[in-house]
Amino acid sequence: MKGALSWPFLRLYLLTLLYFSANSILNVIIPLKGEELGASNTTIGVIMGAYLLTTMVFRPWAGSLIQRYGPITVLRVLLTVNALALLLYTFTGLEGYFLARVLQGVCTAFFSMALQLGIIDALPDKDRSQGISMYSLCSYLPGIFGPLLAIGMWQTGDMSAFAVSMIAIAVLTGAVGFTARIGEQPAEAEKGSSRSDAAAEPPNGTGARSQAASMFRSMGQLASNPHLSRCGLLMLSTSVIFGSVTAFVPLYAPEIGEASAAVYLMIQAAVVVSARLLLRSRIPSDGKWRGSFVGGTILLAVFASLAVGLSANAGALLFYAGAVMLGIAQALLYPTLTTYLSFVLPKAERGVLIGLFIAMADLGVSLGGIVMGPVADLTSYSAMYFFCALLGAAAAVIALRGHGRQAAAGSDKQVMREDSV
Repeated sequence: MKGALSWPFLRLYLLTLLYFSANSILNVIIPLKGEELGASNTTIGVIMGAYLLTTMVFRPWAGSLIQRYGPITVLRVLLTVNALALLLYTFTGLEGYFLARVLQGVCTAFFSMALQLGIIDALPDKDRSQGISMYSLCSYLPGIFGPLLAIGMWQTGDMSAFAVSMIAIAVLTGAVGFTARIGEQPAEAEKGSSRSDAAAEPPNGTGARSQAASMFRSMGQLASNPHLSRCGLLMLSTSVIFGSVTAFVPLYAPEIGEASAAVYLMIQAAVVVSARLLLRSRIPSDGKWRGSFVGGTILLAVFASLAVGLSANAGALLFYAGAVMLGIAQALLYPTLTTYLSFVLPKAERGVLIGLFIAMADLGVSLGGIVMGPVADLTSYSAMYFFCALLGAAAAVIALRGHGRQAAAGSDKQVMREDSV
């Protein structure tokens, strides 16, 4: 096999699957454990949201360091820290869970950026969207079996199996990760140049301040770069729906007759995986904005949120239908926007700017737990999911309006060409 399905890339996808296996279990265990200990939805949401909120903060820095030192060096350091974080879950309570989530968030910022930038740099343009889609697919694969494992561990009441699973995942991830190869490493000449630059750098840290200033200028493009700001806003709004489902479905499902949170999460993950496999070649990979495609994908997330919110009265069938729609939305939206940005962003700053975009996705998922937790405490889970649907509907309108403006611009250019003729 060649391209995105060659052996070096398959090894990276296996590493991705192992790395995210722990989170598929923790997404179920942490809310259930918090409820058992009497924690409010706000507290549970903060613990769940701390993971990706930390990831968001460190993501731009991760992109910058990976471009400077190469993905392999960064990968080996983060896998060590991730193993320590997983060990914390084996002997601590909610306070330790919070610290472990923060450490995991730091690791995930560097892990996802290292692999995605490595894939982007190593694959030709025509295979880029498939590579990103396969990476994202493998990050969701654990969601098929992880929730069932978590529910099984919880129902037995013996948390020693949970501790063993965290240790096993840490060991396997490290074994695969330390032997992986990602893209091209910096050339020796570049390393020599870096060493010379480091030697010439003033002892007062002027070079470090210059790098920090450069990162802050890049962050300003969240507002000034129309491509980045539009994609970031759409991803932020829709990710609130994704985050609210992850954080609170394990607690909401018992309110729905004959519904299971594990089955919901399994259906959602299975749909994500299936859609990524079957539709990966349909994801645009030409650098053109597809407003109707993006807007329609976001509307699927809106309908999914409404279905989940109504299922307390309508029943489990609508609940599971929401899982199908949300799975399709998750499968398509992220790789579509990431691939589009990989074409339209300036190459010199692409790593940092894509990091900022992914940080918007992380922030949205975090807000789905941190902000929607108090909303659920003040109202109900159903009302919370209706509020999420409103946010998603606003994002869909923005995506579709962008499509209309682009179409109008294209018509104006066509008229100008005809007039010149």
